[in-house]
Amino acid sequence: MLTDQEKMIARVRTAIEAIKNNQMVIMVDDEDRENEGDLVMAASAVTAQHINFMAKEARGLICLPLDPEYIDRLKLPIMSDSTRALASKETAFTFSIEAREGVSTGISAADRAHTILVSIKDDVVPEDIVVPGHIFPLKARKGGVLERAGHTEGSVDIAKFAGFKGAAVICEIMNDDGTMARMPDLEIFSKKHNMPIVAIADLIQYRLLHESMVEVVHRETIQTSTVTAEAVVFRSNVDGLEHLALITGQDKFEVEPVNV
Repeated sequence: MLTDQEKMIARVRTAIEAIKNNQMVIMVDDEDRENEGDLVMAASAVTAQHINFMAKEARGLICLPLDPEYIDRLKLPIMSDSTRALASKETAFTFSIEAREGVSTGISAADRAHTILVSIKDDVVPEDIVVPGHIFPLKARKGGVLERAGHTEGSVDIAKFAGFKGAAVICEIMNDDGTMARMPDLEIFSKKHNMPIVAIADLIQYRLLHESMVEVVHRETIQTSTVTAEAVVFRSNVDGLEHLALITGQDKFEVEPVNV
């Protein structure tokens, strides 16, 4: 019988495999947050058919979560009502976008897929897009789900787990009556469309299990009249903050994980 940890790993790996195969997964968050499920896929693999499926079957707002570097490269300003989101746990919307060329009205499935692909090109420049448009970029936190446990960060993280760029396409799943789909509804949706379900909490556990959270950036010996200590500076790989540890006696962090 599988342990809880083994079940978590299996769920995440199943979702990663689906993303690798250009498929969608259902990503759910905690009951104390939005308590919703989103369709998620890698932005690099998006097609008009994917956008049409999201619009027809999920019915929510189709958004483009992006690593901060993409937001900076495109020089996209954060919407004024979302500025507080950068300092809190809310979703950070930028201005909506459209591809400057290659689209008609911008709203069709083909136009929206084209806009997404243009915005994540390796050589994209701000002049390649216009605002406003029909695609809604979201700025993900640099630390991913370890910094903010949201669909924005979860979708970008899983796209990178699958070997894609730090860019995803997401869409909230709604019921036929316009209400938001909750877990019982999402399980039915999952079976109907043969899509795996993965929780943001699973991604957090998976990253904590497989990644080093800190790195040593400096260390030196400090000698006083009464004690010899080693000063070690750790840098968090989540938020970039540095932390100082003064160590005397056995250097335990060499053999035991260090959590900051």
